[in-house]
Amino acid sequence: MSSPDADLTGSVLIREARPVTVPSARPPGPTPGSDGRTTRPGPTTSQAGATRAAPPSGPLDLRIVDGVVTEAAPHLERAPGEDVIEAAGRWVVPGLWDQHVHLTQWSQTFGRLDVSAAGSAAETLTLVRDLLATTPSRRDLPAVGYGFRHALWPDNASLAALDAVAGDVPVILMSGDVHCGWLSSRARQLLDVPPTSDDDGLVRENDWFAALTRLAQLPGPDPTAGYRRAMDEAAARGIVGITDMEWAANAQDWPGRVAAGLDLLRLRTATYADRLDDILAAGLRTGDRLHGGRGLLTMGPLKVISDGSLNTATAHTVAPYSHPLDPAHPHGVQNVAPDELVDLVRRATAGGLAVAIHAIGDAAVGIALDAIEEAGASGSVEHAQLLSPGQASRFAALDVVASIQPAHLLDDRDITEDRWPGRGGRVFVLRELLDAGARVAFGSDAPVAPLDPWLAMAAAVHRSGDERPAWHPEQHITAVEALAASTDGQGTVEAGSRGDIVLLDADPLAGPGLVPVAPVAPDASDSAVTSRGVRARVDATLDTAAMAAHLRAMPVAATLVAGRTTYRNL
Repeated sequence: MSSPDADLTGSVLIREARPVTVPSARPPGPTPGSDGRTTRPGPTTSQAGATRAAPPSGPLDLRIVDGVVTEAAPHLERAPGEDVIEAAGRWVVPGLWDQHVHLTQWSQTFGRLDVSAAGSAAETLTLVRDLLATTPSRRDLPAVGYGFRHALWPDNASLAALDAVAGDVPVILMSGDVHCGWLSSRARQLLDVPPTSDDDGLVRENDWFAALTRLAQLPGPDPTAGYRRAMDEAAARGIVGITDMEWAANAQDWPGRVAAGLDLLRLRTATYADRLDDILAAGLRTGDRLHGGRGLLTMGPLKVISDGSLNTATAHTVAPYSHPLDPAHPHGVQNVAPDELVDLVRRATAGGLAVAIHAIGDAAVGIALDAIEEAGASGSVEHAQLLSPGQASRFAALDVVASIQPAHLLDDRDITEDRWPGRGGRVFVLRELLDAGARVAFGSDAPVAPLDPWLAMAAAVHRSGDERPAWHPEQHITAVEALAASTDGQGTVEAGSRGDIVLLDADPLAGPGLVPVAPVAPDASDSAVTSRGVRARVDATLDTAAMAAHLRAMPVAATLVAGRTTYRNL
C-alpha cells in the first residue's frame, strides 16, 4: 500500500483499542481529476442517515505503518523493533480536524490582553489602564488586546476615551469576531489607518483587515512559543489537523516552521486574493503537498471574506437589521461585489484551487452559492450562519461544504435576537442542513472561539452554553453526527484508515443524549444515524444538556498523527 506520508515513516502497534463507530463521508475539499486538476465532485452520501455495521464485540489491535492503519484484528504480533502503545480498552476515534483557524492570531492571544469578559466600554478601558500601569510602554510598540464584544454594551466605544487612557501608547483592541478594532490615535498613526469623522474609534471590515496586515509586519516577540503552545493544546484535545485561514503567506511560511520543529499538526494553508497570483504562478493546487512540509502541509483553498459579521452589523442579510449601526447599510456590507467574487472563484477554479467563501448573512450566502455554481467551483461556504429557506438544499445540490463553527452560537445567541429578531430559528441550522443532504464540517474560527472541537460538538448537540434552555432545539444534531462533522470525513478506524487517531478515556457516544432503539437496516434512508449498530436520534425527551457536558469533559488519552504520538496521557 502506498502511503500519502512518505516523510512520516515508521510502525506502531496499538493494543486493545475499542473503535467508535463513526459514519464516513468524503472529506471537505475538491476531488483530483485524471489530469491532476481538481474538479467539483458529484453529490455524496449525507452525514445524516449514514449507517455502519456494528463494531467488533471486543477491543482490537491496530497497526499503523507509514501513516496508514494496515491491520486491525483481535490480536496482532509485535513486529521487530515496532513501538507499542497499550490502549488498555480505551476508545479510538479518527483524528479530529478544525476546518477554520487563524493560527497565528490564536497563538498570539497567549501574550495579549484578554478583554472578552468586559461588559462595557468602561470595563474594557479599566483593563487597558491596568495593563499600561504595569507594562513598560513605547510609542512604536503597541499594547494589544482581543475579544471585546461591543454590540450589547450599555455604553459606546469612544476614540477620545481610549486616547485618555492610552496617551502616547498605541493601543489596539481586536473585537471578538475580528471584524473591527478599537484603536487609539497613536495606533492609527502606526498602522496608517485613514482618519475618520466618527468618534467611536472603531475601524471596520476591509480597513481593519488592512490594519491587521500592517500590525503583523511590526517588530514583535518571537512567535515560536505561541505556536508551540497552540499546537500542544490542540493535540491535547485530539486535533490532528487544521485549515489555517491566517492572513499571511501561509504556503511560504509554514515549511520553515515545520523544519523548526512546529510539527504536531497537519495544516492546509489557505491563501487570499492578494497572493492568488503568486500561488497560481507556483502551480499550487488544493491538495498539493508543500515542499519541505514533511507530509504535514498541503495547499488549501482560496479564502474570500465576502461579507461582514453579526456583532459589527455588517453581515449581509436579505432583511434589514432591526437597528443598523450604519444607516447607510441597513442590510450589512457585501465586502466583495458579486461580479468580483465570480471572477475570483473562476480564477481559483481554473488554477485547481478550491474556494472557502466567508458568508455569514443569508444574502451573502446566496451570492457565494451563486458564484460557486456559475464558476463550477469546489469548496465551502465558511460560517453559513443565517440561511434563508431553501438554501440548505442548495448546499446539497451543489455539493458545497457548510463549514460551521457551532461554538459561535453560544456567543451570538443574544445579539441574534437583538439584531435579527424573529430569525433565530434560521441561524446555525445544522439539523436542516444534514436532513437536506448537505456536507457539514466543524471548526472554531480561533481566536473567535477556542480551538476546542469538543466545545463545538457540545454546542451542536445542545444549543446553550449556560443554564437557559436550548436555543431552537429543533436544530440540534446527535453526538454521532457532531463527531462525524469533526473527523475530516474519516469514518470508523479500521484497516485502510489514516494513521491519525485519538485514544479516549470514555466513549464519546455513550452519554445520556444517545438513545438506543431498534437496529437499523443497511438500506435505512431516514435521518437517523447509526452508532454501534443502533439508531441514535434527537428527541425532545433526551437530556441534551447532559450529553453536551459529557462531550465538553471528554478526556483525551493520546493523539497520533501518521502513527506518531503528538500527545500522551496514558
